[in-house]
Amino acid sequence: MFRNFFKTAFRNLWKNKTYSFLNIMGLAVGIASAALIFLWVEDELNYNNSFPNKDRLYRIIENQTYQGKTRTFFSTPGPMGPALKTDMPGVTNSCRLSLRSYLFNHDEKSIYETGVYADSSLFSMFGLQFVQGNANNAFKELYSVVISEKIAKQFFGSSASAVGKIFKIDNKESYTVSGVIKDIPKNSTLWFDWIAPVEIHLKRSPWIASWKNNSIATYVQLEPTADAAAINKQLYNYIQRREPGAGARPFLFAMNDWRLRSNFEDGHQVGGHIENVRMFCIIALIIMVIACINFMNLATARSEKRAREVGVRKVLGAGKKLLVLQFIGEALFMSVISVIISVVIVMMVLPAFNMLVSKQLTVGLGNPLHLGILAAIALVCGLIAGSYPALYLSSFNPIFVFKGLKLKTGSAAFIRKGLVVTQFAISIILIISTIIIYQQVQHIKDRELGYNKDNLVIMEVQGDMEKNFNPIRQELINSGYVENAGLNSFETLSTGNNSSNYKWPGKRDDQDVLISSRLISPELISTIGLHVVAGRDFTQDPADTSNVIVTASFAKMIAGSEANAIGKQLEWVSTKFTIVGVTNDFIYGDMYGSKSDPVAFFCSREDASYLYIRLKEKANTEAALAKMGKIFTKYNPAYPFTYSFVDDKYNELFKAESLIGKLSQLFAALAIFISCLGLFGLAAYTAERRTKEIGIRKVLGASSAGIAGLLSKEFLRLVFVSAFIAFPFAWWAMNKWLQSFAYRITISWWVFLIAGAAAVFIALLTISIQSVKAARLNPVKSLRAE
Repeated sequence: MFRNFFKTAFRNLWKNKTYSFLNIMGLAVGIASAALIFLWVEDELNYNNSFPNKDRLYRIIENQTYQGKTRTFFSTPGPMGPALKTDMPGVTNSCRLSLRSYLFNHDEKSIYETGVYADSSLFSMFGLQFVQGNANNAFKELYSVVISEKIAKQFFGSSASAVGKIFKIDNKESYTVSGVIKDIPKNSTLWFDWIAPVEIHLKRSPWIASWKNNSIATYVQLEPTADAAAINKQLYNYIQRREPGAGARPFLFAMNDWRLRSNFEDGHQVGGHIENVRMFCIIALIIMVIACINFMNLATARSEKRAREVGVRKVLGAGKKLLVLQFIGEALFMSVISVIISVVIVMMVLPAFNMLVSKQLTVGLGNPLHLGILAAIALVCGLIAGSYPALYLSSFNPIFVFKGLKLKTGSAAFIRKGLVVTQFAISIILIISTIIIYQQVQHIKDRELGYNKDNLVIMEVQGDMEKNFNPIRQELINSGYVENAGLNSFETLSTGNNSSNYKWPGKRDDQDVLISSRLISPELISTIGLHVVAGRDFTQDPADTSNVIVTASFAKMIAGSEANAIGKQLEWVSTKFTIVGVTNDFIYGDMYGSKSDPVAFFCSREDASYLYIRLKEKANTEAALAKMGKIFTKYNPAYPFTYSFVDDKYNELFKAESLIGKLSQLFAALAIFISCLGLFGLAAYTAERRTKEIGIRKVLGASSAGIAGLLSKEFLRLVFVSAFIAFPFAWWAMNKWLQSFAYRITISWWVFLIAGAAAVFIALLTISIQSVKAARLNPVKSLRAE
């Protein structure tokens, strides 16, 4: 019996090659698309799984309230980690981390590497695996460093010969390699290539040891039976008991949430990357549903072709159950072929997909879970796609079939039309969503920041750059490529150092505002493109070190207006400064917010960390960078010339949203493609059924254009119905999505018009191929059988 089923299924596939191809490829592309999405989702859900203590690891973060609004910060006081381990029941271990990127030198090789200063407890807490050395002796000497296998191979060719070697780090201290650990997987929130004792960092910055400063990351490991909720209650006043008057309220942030649920609003967890995971899971299911709809449509459309076969089988004794089993078996057979082809497709496109999503995904056919999922997909798709056609075909009455009476196909035609409407409604929703996501990302990217990020180069201050800043700046300007250059203690895009401990005459109790402070050279404000709206800019006069420039929002808070703020006194860190200038407000930190905190600029370049260089608008970028490289090699020869463009760093902030936009475009296009495969097949079948009608119409004088229009009209009507169903649902879904952005677009009517027009055009193009072909057919051939 099964052999007969297999032969019949294969014979039908071979006899109807076009429809078989459309069916199989539609399912294969749908399954391949879903497989790519699920590989991405699997990687997201497996973040941090390489850490064996994942379920017991937490980061300490803080809520702080300013002007009635609670904000969440990820830095903590330096002494907090050791204190928690000592006196907090349930905390079995703690660790402090400070992320850094330094230049590693060995022999003639120099490479910038990213790593952490950390307590030695990091090794056991995060289960880091040593391939050379061990955790007990890793930090026996102060200037020790544990490196990853990647660094060991870069510098020494292998891990075996790395221990005992000496690195010159940042061209300052010499560090001895005390161990080599396995590389941390890329799908880890906490990622680094070297680890050095945190005591070195504390020695350089002794102010970290104060409970008043939040400047380091703190992690804890709980006992297996510890109650996280009970520990959070004890943490609420933990800092206040050591620093009365402090406003920070620390709490536990579970490692299981670091990747997917890292968004906080008014002090509460409100989701995060998990929303994207859910969205793409839904898209994967939708694409598979569209692919299954294609199968159902084409199978029911071809039903009359197999009516005689069904009649003969019934006359020879085949029951309905046996026929249902046969047709579902054929659907499963096609589904299995589709799954096999989909695996080939995934293997072919996976390298390009990995580049798009910046991951290292693998098909993993050796993984029993992946094989089980593929088998389940084949089974589910076969059953869903083949269930209705099987029930429909098996219900034919053999008497009607052999008498040549017309079969009742009204319900099948109605269902086919409903499925086509469903397909295109989903496709139109995806088109609209793609356009709106792109608009929102561009809206944020193109917003007015308050300064000019274009043609602006940023460099980390290394070695003698600060000491030689004046001659470096002068030679840059003399080169003819550079307008200006200035120093800053923090990146302009970042939050920087902030505090609410500012005082001014007349400050009210309710003016508990978080102020960001920047230590800059006199040239910085004009270099980055801020505008002085009142007073003056800093000068080279040493007296300006006792002056301050504030942003407009800060000036209005102090004196009611920008002009009135000039000359007012501002106290910070027990030192009084005179306000000599006011700049426009600018956006930094949270680029999605409607505004940023006020800023105070102090004239001091001693703590400079970043150098900004403004290129002339029409400067040749390649030539300018070559000239800059020579200048920095001259004045800072111990460090390689490395740079970034501010606009590139700005765009990097929207990497996740840009990825969502690109993936939405990709899968919307695939959904439309799969829908069009089905529409193409239905159009071909309709043209085939009406071959004689078309021949008669042509004999009676109908034009090819008229016949093509007649054949297309029915399908275009369905696409218009799809659009009217899709529009309100798309508006509701995207309006809800936009509510998560404080700075957002309004949905325009023309987006729906473009999406509807695109769907109609694509459908018309698909149908026209068959309609024109049928309309141009010679009527003599069409009517030959008559």
